[in-house]
Amino acid sequence: MSDKKVVESLRCMEVWGGNRGIEQSFELPGLDVWLYSRPIGNADNGGDVYYLSSCASGRISRLLLADVSGHGPEVSQLAIKFRELMRRNINTISQAGFVGSMNQEFVGFNQESRFATALVGTFFSSTRILQLCTAGHPQPLLFRAKTSHWEIVDLNAAPASTGNIPLGILNEVDYGQSELPLEAGDMLLAYTDGIMEARVGEGEILGSNGLLQLVNSLDATKPGELLSTLIAHFSGDGEGTH
Repeated sequence: MSDKKVVESLRCMEVWGGNRGIEQSFELPGLDVWLYSRPIGNADNGGDVYYLSSCASGRISRLLLADVSGHGPEVSQLAIKFRELMRRNINTISQAGFVGSMNQEFVGFNQESRFATALVGTFFSSTRILQLCTAGHPQPLLFRAKTSHWEIVDLNAAPASTGNIPLGILNEVDYGQSELPLEAGDMLLAYTDGIMEARVGEGEILGSNGLLQLVNSLDATKPGELLSTLIAHFSGDGEGTH
């Protein structure tokens, strides 16, 4: 992980990401993104994969966070495949359709019987609507500026879905999606299970409820500092991406 914090703006038709350690922030149309990833043992590459993309018009931004089972060169190859899928679907509006096709292609090129949990978000800057779809991934946390409170987003209740199934398990999965209207100051915290398995205090595992309690105890008035403040509470060498 680099110690240098960088702010970048994604260009139209650009796909950015990978599975390396990173601490970086991005400016997308109507959306600011802060990203932190640390592979186990501070290795160059890990099992957490992250991608951002901006469509041809620049009005639709997509975010992908995936946790691939296992580590090593094979995961890096899968990360490259995820980039190809993101680029191929960069102008695709249908979120659920994109995740379904991503699952099918994952099954097709997956030769190691791996699976991956994933969270995909598509933000429409004109309407300030964030579409979310999950594939076996930990549920994200949502901060509402009006209430100054974090809550767990239950994506398992998304309509028209056949299940919250990780990528690579079944060939045909009908993934549903949820729509979240966002207002100025609202925030979404997406993470991998490495965060829930982090140890805090007397060595207790944090868990999703512990993470929710922790973020609700932090100052949310400075979003750019929230991740570094959150990470300072963790100990150990667990892998995690936010």
